[in-house]
Amino acid sequence: MKLSHFTFPVAGIATVLMLAGCEDLAEQVNTQAQRIPGLFPGATTEGYWHGDGVLGSPKIVVHVSEQRAYFYRGRKIVGESTVSTGKRGFDTPPGHYHVIEKDKDHVSSEFGDYIKADGEVVKSNIDVRKDSQPKGTHFDGARMPYFMRFNGGYGMHAGYVPRFRASHGCIRLPARMAKRFYENASEDTPVIVKE
Repeated sequence: MKLSHFTFPVAGIATVLMLAGCEDLAEQVNTQAQRIPGLFPGATTEGYWHGDGVLGSPKIVVHVSEQRAYFYRGRKIVGESTVSTGKRGFDTPPGHYHVIEKDKDHVSSEFGDYIKADGEVVKSNIDVRKDSQPKGTHFDGARMPYFMRFNGGYGMHAGYVPRFRASHGCIRLPARMAKRFYENASEDTPVIVKE
């Protein structure tokens, strides 16, 4: 059954359809909901990439108010991604920057967890500058794949991306989009952060 001829104004219809035994249709409704998040609270649109083979100088523009990042080749937008920027008190600073470092397998030296030798997490989501380390634990830095530093300790990387500001100042992208941005930006690529 094709969904292209149907429009569902209520996200809960997918649950009703699933309970009625229409798992395929319910999956299609959920897929459509991802494309129009304004009508379906909680749904997100990860983004798109149309930059393969497009020529022009790369540039990344991040709009904090939209929680979106745009990748340009010359004057053409070739990629767009949802992002999660710094939460209150850890605001991502607006300004004009450039990529100054790229590290595909970056691990944070400031944020992560305190864990025991057996791997048990004792204290999670900590900041080593503020959170005391419990006895018998060691610091396990947060993984930040496809990291691109653009301003001191600030960078863009793959991570958890809710539909609101949630990071400690970095710009988080969904893994698929972080990889695209990383692979197509070079060191010295302009990064413009707008409020």
